[in-house]
Amino acid sequence: MDTVFIEGLEVDTLIGAYDWERGIRQCLRLDLALGWDVRPAAVNDELDKALDYAQVTAAIDHFAQASRFELVETFAERLASALMSQFGIPWLRLRVTKPGVNMRAKALGVEIERGCR
Repeated sequence: MDTVFIEGLEVDTLIGAYDWERGIRQCLRLDLALGWDVRPAAVNDELDKALDYAQVTAAIDHFAQASRFELVETFAERLASALMSQFGIPWLRLRVTKPGVNMRAKALGVEIERGCR
């Protein structure tokens, strides 16, 4: 299984458990490793057989814009499910970081892995 990756993708979304968070959009930083066989695309240099980064990032942006969750865990779980379903991704690892949550920590968040490699 090959891996297509997207690192440091920043999206704005409504997320947070506290009242003051519910009225503002906040930045989340996403790192994704997506299981994908790159050989079919590479044989004849065919984009339609590749996992298209532009389509994946557009889907993530759309998801983030429409999302309204309290927990980063919920955001991660639902995004992973949506991406796997929409693109036929058999395995992924997703790290969602919420910068600036705690002044003593650089960032806090969750990392999940779903599917089979």
